[in-house]
Amino acid sequence: MRKTMTALLLAMTLPTLAMAAPGGDHRPGGPGPGMFHELDLNKDQQRQVHKLMGEQRKNDRELTQRYLDKLPEADKKALESERKASRDKQQSAIRALLTPEQQKTFDEQVAKMKERKADREEFEAWKAEHKKAG
Repeated sequence: MRKTMTALLLAMTLPTLAMAAPGGDHRPGGPGPGMFHELDLNKDQQRQVHKLMGEQRKNDRELTQRYLDKLPEADKKALESERKASRDKQQSAIRALLTPEQQKTFDEQVAKMKERKADREEFEAWKAEHKKAG
């Protein structure tokens, strides 16, 4: 039980710590002006920095997933439920700031995002099924 709680707490705090870590001016779609803008990187440097940051995000996701995989199913469901509630609350708050026209676009983007997520989950299930068979 103690290991389960430790893993659960770690899995819950890793994303929070990553978000709270000092860094550049983060925006949807990647880093914004901030630190890299002031460095005046050329296109090749920008591409290399972008690649390195992408690799780090991938490593962070894999590390978090390893800890999440160790959680009992009930804890996973509780964590997912809490994360969904938090996302829904954030989306509602963002939507409330928008004009009606922006809300329409936002709603379309959210619908597309949910569709992509469902497609990704379906693919992952298919991949796992074929991995077991192979």
